[in-house]
Amino acid sequence: MCGIVGYVGALPACSILIDGLKRLEYRGYDSAGIAVNEDGQFEIVRAKGKIASLEALLGACALSGTVGIGHTRWATHGRPSETNAHPHRAGRAVVVHNGIIENYLEIKGALTAAGKVFASETDTEVIAQLVNKLLEDGLEPLEAIRRTCNELKGSFAVGVLIEDRPGILYGMRNECPLIVGFGENGTFLASDAPAILNHTQRMVFMDDREIVAIRSTGADFYNFDGMAVTKEVHTVDMNPVMAEKGGYKHFMLKEIFEQPRAVTDTFRGRISEEKGEVYLDGLTISDEEVMKLRRIVIIACGTSFHAGLVGRRIIESLTRIPVEVDLASEFRYRDPIVEEGTLIVSISQSGETADTIAATKEGAVRGGKVVAICNVIGSSLSRLASHGVIYTHAGPEIGVASTKAFTTQIAVLYLLALYLGKRRGLLDEQRMRDLLADLVRLPGMMEQALETSTQLAKMARRYEAHTSFLYLGRGINTAIAYEGALKLKEISYIHAEAYAGGEMKHGPIALISEEMPVVAILSRDRVYEKMLGNMEEVRSRGGILLVFSAGVGDPVVQTMTQDVVTVPSSNEYLTAIVLTLPLQLLAYHIADFKGTDVDQPRNLAKSVTVE
Repeated sequence: MCGIVGYVGALPACSILIDGLKRLEYRGYDSAGIAVNEDGQFEIVRAKGKIASLEALLGACALSGTVGIGHTRWATHGRPSETNAHPHRAGRAVVVHNGIIENYLEIKGALTAAGKVFASETDTEVIAQLVNKLLEDGLEPLEAIRRTCNELKGSFAVGVLIEDRPGILYGMRNECPLIVGFGENGTFLASDAPAILNHTQRMVFMDDREIVAIRSTGADFYNFDGMAVTKEVHTVDMNPVMAEKGGYKHFMLKEIFEQPRAVTDTFRGRISEEKGEVYLDGLTISDEEVMKLRRIVIIACGTSFHAGLVGRRIIESLTRIPVEVDLASEFRYRDPIVEEGTLIVSISQSGETADTIAATKEGAVRGGKVVAICNVIGSSLSRLASHGVIYTHAGPEIGVASTKAFTTQIAVLYLLALYLGKRRGLLDEQRMRDLLADLVRLPGMMEQALETSTQLAKMARRYEAHTSFLYLGRGINTAIAYEGALKLKEISYIHAEAYAGGEMKHGPIALISEEMPVVAILSRDRVYEKMLGNMEEVRSRGGILLVFSAGVGDPVVQTMTQDVVTVPSSNEYLTAIVLTLPLQLLAYHIADFKGTDVDQPRNLAKSVTVE
C-alpha cells in the first residue's frame, strides 16, 4: 500500500526520489518524506498530505546528495501526521517501511526498557531503533540489519541508510514486494516497477527473507542467514510512457478506454481459431491432472473476486467441474477443505495482495494445485503458483479503482475454461472455433460499448445528487452488478448495493422509492424474462430505472424507462465483459461531476499488501 523509492548513484537523489514517489501516487497514501545523505549527515524532510506539500518544504532546501530514500505512507499504526511519516531516524539509522510488524509492541517494550525514546506512534520506528541499538553494540551494518530481520515478525519491505556508510543503501524483504533496478546512472530500490521505469528496465525481484546492499555500481544479495544469494536480472517489458495519462482527464478514464486493446493483448498468441485450440504456455498442469480435477477453488479479493464469480459461471458451464469462489481474507481462516484433485486459482492484479498470497499458501500447504492469474511478471503470487501462471496483459493500471484488470481477468478465465473443457473432451473442435471467434470479435464490441460515454455523462449529470443506488442482475450478470456497485462506491462515495434480481422480494424491495435509482443489467439469456419481471417490480413501486441492456433494444424496456443504455451482445459468457464498460463509465462520470479524486479515492490503495 505504501511506496518506497531509493537511489545510489552519481546524480542528485532528491529529484529522482520525488519523481519516483509521484509515479507511486496511484497506490494511495496520506503522507510522504525523503532522506538524503549530505556529506555523511542525513537531511530528512517529511509532510502530511500530498507530495505537493513535501515539494513545498523541499523548495527551501538545497539538497545535492546522491544517496537517498523516499516513502509515501498509508497509515496502519499511528494516525496520519508529519511525526508518523517516514523516513524514521534513530541514531545512525534511517528507515522507510511497507508492511506491518506484528511484534512491534514487544520489541518497543524491550527497547524502551533499555532507555530508547520513541518519537512516533508507528511500528516502523522499532526497525530504526533496533538497527541503531545493534550498531551501538558494535555490529557492522549488514550484520545489524540481518539480526534485525530475524527479530521482526510480520510483513515488511524496508529501506535503510546508515549515517557513516554514505555510499550504500540497504533493503530487506519479507512478504512485501521490493525491487532493485540497475541503470546507467546508478542503482535503484523500489516497491513497484513504475517508480523507476523511466531510469531502467533491468530489475531484480527480491524474494522473501532477503537483504540487499546497494551501491552505485551494483548490488549484493543475502538471505536472513547471512549467506550470499545469486539473483537473476530481468528486463521488464513495460514502457514508462504507458503510465502517462495520454490526454485523458484521469488515468481511470484512460484505462477504461484501453480495455479493448488490453483484452486483445491478453488473448493474442494464445489461440488458434483455425485449429480450435487455446495455448496456455504458462500452465504446467498435465492433461492427466486435468482429467482428475474434482473441484476448482477461486481465491481473490475485491474486483478480482467479482471476476472470479464471473469465471465460476463460465468454467462450470464449459468444463462441468464444480467451482467455488472464496474471499481470500476468509479462506485462510475457515479451516478450508482441500481434497485431492483440487485446483486453486488465485487472482490478483498486482500479484502482491496480502490476503490472496496468504490464502494461496494455505491452499498449497493442504495439497492444492495452484494456478495464478495476475498482471505483474515476477510478483509474489506468480512465484507461489506450483502449476503455472496465466498473465493478463493489461499493462500498468494506475487508477486505484480497477477497470482493465477486471475485464482481462475474465478474458483469462474464459481461456482457462476453454483450455480445460477441450482437454476434458467436452468441447469439440467446432464448438471451440465458435467460442474463440466470439472472443476475437469481443474487442470490437467493447469499442462500440465505449461509444456510450457521452450518453452516460448526460445520465450521470441527472443522477449525481442521489445518495444511494441499487444494482440488480441475474445469472452471470449478478457479478457484474456487484462490480458496478463497487465502482460507484469506490470513486463517487455514493452508497450502492447489488443483489441478484431474484432476491428482491427477500428484503431489498423495501428500499424502492421515488428517490432510489436502480441499475438493472439485462442480457438476452435464459433469465431474461425473469429480469424483466424484477424491473417491473421496481417500476410499479416508483423506483427510478436505469437499464443497461445487451443486444437489440426491446420495446418493452423502453416503456419502463427512457434511461436505456444498449451495447452489443456476444455469447452468454462474454456479454458480461461488454456490459461492464458502461457501468464503469457511469461511475466515472458521476465521480467526475462530484469532483472527487477519481484516481486516488479516499481511504483506498491500489495494492493491499498488508491485512
